[in-house]
Amino acid sequence: MQADYVIVGAGSAGCALAYRLSEAGHSVIVVEYGGSDAGPFIQMPAALSYPMNMKRYDWGFESEPEPHMDGRRMACPRGKVIGGSSSVNGMVYVRGHARDFDTWAQMGATGWSYADVLPYYKRMENWHGPSASGWRGHVGPLHVTRGARKNPLYHAFVEAGQQAGYEITEDYNGEKQEGFGPFEQTVWRGRRWSAANAYLRPALKRWRCQVVRGLARRVVIQDGRATGIEIQDGPQVKSIRAHREVIIAASSINSPKLLMLSGIGPAAHLAEHGIDVIVDRPGVGQNLQDHLEVYFQMAASQPITLYRYWNAAWKGAIGAQWLATKRGLGASNNFESCGFIRSRAGVEYPDIQFHFLPLAVRYDGKFVADGHGFQAHVGPMRSPSRGEITLRSSDPAEAPRILFNYMSTEQDWVDFRQAIRLTREIFQQDAFAPFRDKELLPGAHVQSDDDIDAFIREHAESAYHPCGTCRMGSRTDKEAVVDPECRVIGVDGLRVADSSIFPQITNGNLNGPSIMVGEKAADHILGRRLPRDDSEPWIHPDWATAQR
Repeated sequence: MQADYVIVGAGSAGCALAYRLSEAGHSVIVVEYGGSDAGPFIQMPAALSYPMNMKRYDWGFESEPEPHMDGRRMACPRGKVIGGSSSVNGMVYVRGHARDFDTWAQMGATGWSYADVLPYYKRMENWHGPSASGWRGHVGPLHVTRGARKNPLYHAFVEAGQQAGYEITEDYNGEKQEGFGPFEQTVWRGRRWSAANAYLRPALKRWRCQVVRGLARRVVIQDGRATGIEIQDGPQVKSIRAHREVIIAASSINSPKLLMLSGIGPAAHLAEHGIDVIVDRPGVGQNLQDHLEVYFQMAASQPITLYRYWNAAWKGAIGAQWLATKRGLGASNNFESCGFIRSRAGVEYPDIQFHFLPLAVRYDGKFVADGHGFQAHVGPMRSPSRGEITLRSSDPAEAPRILFNYMSTEQDWVDFRQAIRLTREIFQQDAFAPFRDKELLPGAHVQSDDDIDAFIREHAESAYHPCGTCRMGSRTDKEAVVDPECRVIGVDGLRVADSSIFPQITNGNLNGPSIMVGEKAADHILGRRLPRDDSEPWIHPDWATAQR
């Protein structure tokens, strides 16, 4: 087997790459270990908690015991299926803040400022907002929609934010991220609009693009150039030749693993596992970042939450309606209101995110107390903690070691306490008075710093946004893994393009930025670039002196 380009991973970025490279007339082979994304557990938006907890669709990664989280092993779901994590995620669509990308450029990712990436967001989007916007794209492959927000709690959350003194934003993905407003989702006509549906399926209609099943074992490198990859297909080991380039888009967990298995990484670590060192890049697997969050839960005084549908009969009825019409509660991820705020004066742009849900339940389906409730997922956006991905062995079938090193700095604790206290204040606003009962989590008794810290250690969970493990930067930066054109430093014909290349984690959910990376990387490969867009985002005029 051979093609102009071989892409490892049919996830968010890999699907976008396959679409753009085949569109340009090149032959493309996409290697994916996971199977089909067909079936209601993936395609029905409201069923989002199922696929990320199913071995069929999830790699099943978990962290090493986290030293600052009471030794807990933290779940790290990653999509092992066509569409990758875009087929198992919560379908929340967030671009990230403009300053995130300006920071990337300052960190050495030249050409990745907001002015550089905004045209790619526009190219990839087909936005179905309330009105036309020059900040948004309208003809791209990725449909972006909003939920109906029929439940009054969605509006109460936004109103409470306003009553607490925060901004309202009509489009947090447009000019103004800061504030409270409607959430956006990658759902189209009642169906999960994954990268597979948006990009890969149209690409596969071209004869030049195909998917090959198999586990990537290593990149084949000859005389300093990547010439293909080696895959495991059942008992057979096969080679796939790349005439032009190999592109790794296997996730922030598997991309550094594959580089290290191929002899690219920290020399001493590779030697420990008997792997011949081709390029000593100490940054491979380092710089691991994530968002950590807690579920701030309130009991409801009225039976208006989604809890009434949390039984077999109602779930069956919702599923049947969705199968027949692609409408109803099954056609939304039910994250339909959100907020982005700043934690304190002197913070230039939002560093806390809220996902609001009219149900008090964890991702794994567990309740704190039976009955009606609502919640906000809340956590800081830019933790200073850094973790790492390392090999467990040289066996490609063995999962790597994952250590997020959550909450390893004092600033993490300061930021998280503040996020929890600000959330409590929002839920005490008059807008929630008709609907609010007692505080379930953390609980009204959790007030002191020590009490809040204990709550965080016990209850905080990953938001499932790992990134940064093949960091993009200047070619002179010894810790960088890829240069600003996504080329692996030290090897010709090899690139990485997925969330692993993020120098710093972006505000909000990472599916949108991951797809954008695939879009922009495709243009780097093809030797072209969209013109910059110098539109200036809204920044709170009093950010230096006021928290809101």
